[in-house]
Amino acid sequence: MRRWVVVQITLILAIALTGCNPVHLANTDPISQLVIAILSEPKTFNPALVLASPNIISLTYEGLIAENGRGEIIPALAESWQISEDKKHIIFTLRRGLKWSDGQLLTADDVIFTYKDVYLNEALPIGVIDIFRIGDRLTLPSVRKLDDRQIEFITSQPFAPFLRATGLPILPRHALQSAVQTKDKEGNFQLLRTWDNSTPPEQIIVNGPYRLEKYDTSGERLIFRRNPYYWRKDAQGNRQPYIERVIWQIVTSTDTSLLQFRSGGLDAINVQPDYFSLLKQSEKRGDFTIYNGGSAYSDTFISFNLNKGRRNGRPLVDPIKSRWFNKVEFRQGVAYAIDRQRMINNIFRGLGEMQNSSISVQSPYYLSPQAGLKVYNYNPEQAKQLLLRAQFKYNHKGELLDAEGNRVRFTLITNAGNKIREAMAVHIKQDLSKIGIQVDVNPIDFSVLGEKLGNSLDWDCYLLGFGGAIEPNDGFNIWSLSGASHTFNLQPQWGQTPITGREVAEWEQKIANLYIQGATELDETKRQEIYAETQRLTQEYLPFIYLVNPLAMAAVRNKIKGVKYSAIGGAFWNIYELIVK
Repeated sequence: MRRWVVVQITLILAIALTGCNPVHLANTDPISQLVIAILSEPKTFNPALVLASPNIISLTYEGLIAENGRGEIIPALAESWQISEDKKHIIFTLRRGLKWSDGQLLTADDVIFTYKDVYLNEALPIGVIDIFRIGDRLTLPSVRKLDDRQIEFITSQPFAPFLRATGLPILPRHALQSAVQTKDKEGNFQLLRTWDNSTPPEQIIVNGPYRLEKYDTSGERLIFRRNPYYWRKDAQGNRQPYIERVIWQIVTSTDTSLLQFRSGGLDAINVQPDYFSLLKQSEKRGDFTIYNGGSAYSDTFISFNLNKGRRNGRPLVDPIKSRWFNKVEFRQGVAYAIDRQRMINNIFRGLGEMQNSSISVQSPYYLSPQAGLKVYNYNPEQAKQLLLRAQFKYNHKGELLDAEGNRVRFTLITNAGNKIREAMAVHIKQDLSKIGIQVDVNPIDFSVLGEKLGNSLDWDCYLLGFGGAIEPNDGFNIWSLSGASHTFNLQPQWGQTPITGREVAEWEQKIANLYIQGATELDETKRQEIYAETQRLTQEYLPFIYLVNPLAMAAVRNKIKGVKYSAIGGAFWNIYELIVK
């Protein structure tokens, strides 16, 4: 699953080794390894609680099924599955001899625990439950054990996204069951405090190709070691993965990652447009290959805070600004005023495409502009006309004022350290100044940004992105009115102070209803039309103003054999079969 681990708020798989000498490490330790840099530390090691990248799931956990680099469903812990004629029953058969990283058997009991006690447990405040809600009544599937290797899921009605949703990590019952059954003094489930990033790595039980061996806070790196009990073998019967160790180094700047890669001691880096030419010139000399996977499997956007609610008697958003943000003409005017082609030319060096949809271009449900999707090509005069129509006006300095004479000015936040996003924010500031709007750009630490978006709700406008998805329902927690990623009009989440006066717009409700309808429609033609309508609505009312989709590119050392790069899976989706020569 990609969408429910919110966006990305995108994981940068640049490769780096800051704070130690990778050449020295290689000389003294012949173990084969990869060194991968991440922009910030993981917030938790508990796969049930992951909502954002970076997280350790891709290395340490598997589900019943998986996706390959093309987004196709392939067997994982389950070797096979059968779907009934009425499409309401699905039986999974686990592989023989599955084990956890501590050597204990992985059986159907673990699957039952994972779904019944965790993912489908309405008493647990975890956002992943949203992707399993079915129909207008938002019912949940039931699950039962047939024997030690077979599990049956039953849905109240046909549910098209269900098979793909079973890629969620299977959890160890013997390690986590007591945490689900126990509450702390405040009445909170112990699971919500289990396996945070202060937990000793040996206590974390996994089923994926790697286990966490060490979290070195002084060197700010995570070390993963090959899981000796991982199930996968090659055609000759050799155990996989072949690479013994993976190191994640926390590098808070993409510029630092570039310097480390160019020094010659690193394995790979995501290629940002601003240094594509620099790397391309040294591709042969540096003995690496730049892979191009086409349009990135993600989206980038700005979004205004549309929440009209109050907390502790105080409005979440300045009422003056709230009136601006909630006018569709204002949002449309902003969209027309952003010169995305100039953004592509200047920031992305031509290595990007305009983005117009909430659904990834790789998805069969994507609606293109050629097929009728509304677009907002640069047109500052059209922007001004929309603003004037919405009762805004201009003073003699060309500054935009509202009907009461207030200067239109707001703050745009994004994550500090991401040079591309910081440049995009400055670009937006410049463009909007041309239609009289003053934008104050404020890059902030990612953890602070997450707190603002998910808890305090103290923000005007933000620039970030969500991860891609083949299945639109993976984004249900973005469009569900109670979803944890419904950031533009967020409902208080578990443990947060209540909000009064929150309003839901008619178009907002309609999009949520269409997502519910689309998940229960099995006719592909009808499903495509349902999701086409959601895209038409999102482009008309602009809860997110989509910007630019860069090309997905990575530079990988040629010593790494077996790379099958794609925008969907990146360079290491098949890490279990990669070899370091």
